[in-house]
Amino acid sequence: MAYQLQEINRRVQSDVMEFLSECDQAYAQRVSLAVDKILANLERSPIVLLSGPSGSGKTTTALKIAEELRRRGVNSRAVAMDNYFLTPNPKTVPRTPEGSVDFESPLCLDMELLDQHFTALSRGEEILIPKFEFARQMRNDSTGTPLRLEKNEIAIFEGIHALNDAIAGRHPEATKLYISARSNVHEGSILRFKGTWMRLTRRAVRDFNFRGTGVAATLEMWANVRRGEKLYISPFKQKADIIFDSSLPYEVAVMRNYAMPILQAVPEENARLEELLQLIEAFQWFEPIDPALVPKDSLLREFIGGGSYKYH
Repeated sequence: MAYQLQEINRRVQSDVMEFLSECDQAYAQRVSLAVDKILANLERSPIVLLSGPSGSGKTTTALKIAEELRRRGVNSRAVAMDNYFLTPNPKTVPRTPEGSVDFESPLCLDMELLDQHFTALSRGEEILIPKFEFARQMRNDSTGTPLRLEKNEIAIFEGIHALNDAIAGRHPEATKLYISARSNVHEGSILRFKGTWMRLTRRAVRDFNFRGTGVAATLEMWANVRRGEKLYISPFKQKADIIFDSSLPYEVAVMRNYAMPILQAVPEENARLEELLQLIEAFQWFEPIDPALVPKDSLLREFIGGGSYKYH
């Protein structure tokens, strides 16, 4: 799917509030279709596996799915698979070709424990969801959260490796969802903004505003993030029961307010200068949208803040 720059700019200038509403409603319809699939499969499995690359909006989507399930009378529990990270062992931890720890590798996850927990939950048994302490880079099972699913209750496991064969392959009965911002923006036949740039922008803005990470550091990590996607995430997306696009036609027009100042502040000697300049130029094609107009429950609020959902 691709968006047309002329149409985006026309809607921004003519009826911006209606434009925002239509885009968010289209996304809500995608969420509703996912819930249809989850409920149709509930008798087979109470487990939902939600995967997607960095910056795809997995967390908000999981929350919106839970919201829609509640509207239909079904309770759900969201589980972040990041809590199943193993405490890194310097001798055995997976590494990138450059020798640094490969945090994108599925080998960083406790696959055996996930397998046991999926089976236990499906049997109505209680599990203890572990807690990974990122500040200390260790898993602390003593501060875990107990979970038992009641009848007609669903557990949504959200993480970049949720569809990996070592996880989903052991539980083919689970409902599998894949989400990513996949749409490019064109002006006629000319590519003006890549779908992958949407995810990079989301991550850069979120990291800068909420994780204390500068754009230069995000760009430096991005190459390994993309490498990890190609190796460990994208090959499994066709296993999904539903693949849907989390990009919003209005998001680049909003994000230019946040992204351009931090991109322009990166020193010219940065090794990724060429991509930086391409991004800065690309944003300038879009009529800006005041971020205050973005609804509080928009997926975009996961990255710009000020939303109605609690993420941490």
